Amino acid sequence: MSKLPCISPEKLARILEKCGFELERISGSHHFYHNRKTKKSTVVPFHSRDVPKGLLNEILKEADISREEFFDRL
Repeated sequence: MSKLPCISPEKLARILEKCGFELERISGSHHFYHNRKTKKSTVVPFHSRDVPKGLLNEILKEADISREEFFDRL
């Protein structure tokens, strides 16, 4: 299994949207996404740097997205 890359928040948001998530609201620099089918929610920090690997892993767990699906959408 490949290691997770550090990616930009914009790219992560596009991947979440491809997986059925919709932007629910924005609070400061944090974007809240929700999937109506799976009832899963997650938060993406839109800071000036890439999303670290550990945080990316936690976001994927919250969103119930497998690594294989993540790399397919990347």
